[in-house]
Amino acid sequence: MLYLSLTCLLLLNAFVVSGTEITFELPDNDKQCFYEELEKDVKFDIDFQVISGGNYDVDCFVTDPHNSALYNEKKKQYDSFSHTTTMKGVYKVCFSNEFSTFTHKVVYLDFRHGNEEPILDSMKRSTALTQLESSCVAIHEILKVVADSQTWYRLREAQDRTKAEHLLERVTYWSIGETVLLFVIGIGQVMMLKSFFSDKKGSVAATT
Repeated sequence: MLYLSLTCLLLLNAFVVSGTEITFELPDNDKQCFYEELEKDVKFDIDFQVISGGNYDVDCFVTDPHNSALYNEKKKQYDSFSHTTTMKGVYKVCFSNEFSTFTHKVVYLDFRHGNEEPILDSMKRSTALTQLESSCVAIHEILKVVADSQTWYRLREAQDRTKAEHLLERVTYWSIGETVLLFVIGIGQVMMLKSFFSDKKGSVAATT
């Protein structure tokens, strides 16, 4: 069993799709672009999601080496895009927050390109897989699902943490405001009561 696990891990590390995962800040009234040089007939996949900021939306567009738009969406919270290149050159992925005047965003981007090679040489031939090979393929697929699930849970955790911190900040400011208002009302009531007693003392002195 240990030999099977080590074999599958080695095969998993030997064949991976090239990709980049980044999380970056996008200031208000700003735009950021990322560039990747790709060969012809190469498939690439883009996944993005706004983690925090404003209404959790951003503009995104993808262009080919001739600057023709392949993807153009406005105010998206998250989305996915797949495309197979028709020419060699530099492809551009841009995120824009120019419509926002005072809130900056935090955006997660996953850019993958290339076709995944078969993890076993025997999969390239039309022959049946052995039990060991079938187990390796099954473990490989399960590990990919686990990696995707971990990424999804990390994004959800980051979003929930941001929302919780924002709620904590609002509750703190509201509590401070209520405390200040309570002190002002208390001091006002004391001064009002003091003025009542002062007026009474003055009226008594006048009658005598």
